[in-house]
Amino acid sequence: MTVAPETCDHRRLSTLAVLGDDGFRLFFPLSALHAALWPCLWIVVHGFDLPLSRTVPPGIWHAHEMLTGAFGAALIGFVTTAVPEWTDTARLRGRALYGLAALWATGRVVGLLGADALSLLGAVADLLWLTVLTVYVAACAVRRRTTRPVGFVFWLVCLAAADTAVWVGIVTGDVDLMQTAVHLVGFAFLGLLGLSLARITVPITNQVLDPTEASTPFRPHPGRLHLAPGLVAVAMIGELFGLSEAASGFLLIAAGAAFLDRVAEVFVGREAFRAELLALAGSSALAGTGLLLAGAARLGAPFPVSAGLHIAFMGGLGLGVLAVFAIAGLKHAGRPLGLSRLTKGSFLLLVAAVALRALPDLGVMPPPPGPPYALASVVWAAAFVIWVVAYWPLLSSPPTHGARTC
Repeated sequence: MTVAPETCDHRRLSTLAVLGDDGFRLFFPLSALHAALWPCLWIVVHGFDLPLSRTVPPGIWHAHEMLTGAFGAALIGFVTTAVPEWTDTARLRGRALYGLAALWATGRVVGLLGADALSLLGAVADLLWLTVLTVYVAACAVRRRTTRPVGFVFWLVCLAAADTAVWVGIVTGDVDLMQTAVHLVGFAFLGLLGLSLARITVPITNQVLDPTEASTPFRPHPGRLHLAPGLVAVAMIGELFGLSEAASGFLLIAAGAAFLDRVAEVFVGREAFRAELLALAGSSALAGTGLLLAGAARLGAPFPVSAGLHIAFMGGLGLGVLAVFAIAGLKHAGRPLGLSRLTKGSFLLLVAAVALRALPDLGVMPPPPGPPYALASVVWAAAFVIWVVAYWPLLSSPPTHGARTC
């Protein structure tokens, strides 16, 4: 009767060791599971309410947890995996990764309950992991005397400042500050998305065009590399200084146009129809379309700004995160490109969830049957759960020779 428990303990410890070997193995599934479960709990189980929320609107908790919570874990996994490779430095492993996970999870418990009374604890935890991540990237750059990660340091500082402002609003009960700061958090993530897509799209496109990697047939226009994140930064400045609705609307439209300009990079011949490239281009397309619509709403279009922001944040960031999960999950595990039907299906489900959430607000389609946004949240959850199911055997298996060559 003692053999089975010992075997189970060995397997559990072995899995923990594997997950702690690299950032993407631990934080990608954490991000996916949080993104899948939180909206369903909030919408389907609690009916847009939270058990311990008193002064903070539940909608603020929802937006914050989807951005800083779900996408925050994706950011930790991406940075702790990609930056060591870019700078040829040692990666964080084991206790360091689990320490970051514990800090991230502390804030998520507070957000899960909408626990206003514990907001200071959540604020400290989030600020700590954001600070550690920023210092880590800066230290890697200084150690190797490279400026390559400087853009990420800038956007991490912006994200940390915006998220701190959200928590200050939560602690003080300032709803206007919470609302503005949550938007700034979303824009900071869009800035990080623009930088990440610029780094990922080029090598992946070249590998699709030449699987031998003997040549680099695709070379994007250098002006496109930082145009989108740069204009997002300008839009953030407009938000920060309280520009008029019309002025901030035009800035959002400019940033959206820059993201749509990135979509042109996918036109590389028939290989453009590869799921990897379509997902990366689709992320830019949704981010750009959402910003355009949000800007148009501020200029007087007959739909709410939130409809455009949902397309940009839920669609652009969501599809971008799922594409990074799928592509980096393969490459850093030492596997060749080539997405399974399950993974492709998860992309389609995510886009369908965005449509179900945003199109009724735009007046394009009637609301789906059932409780408001329930179907959208279930389809959204299915997209991330399917990815976890498809990739868990790969993520939980010991690293193979040749991994980490993305």
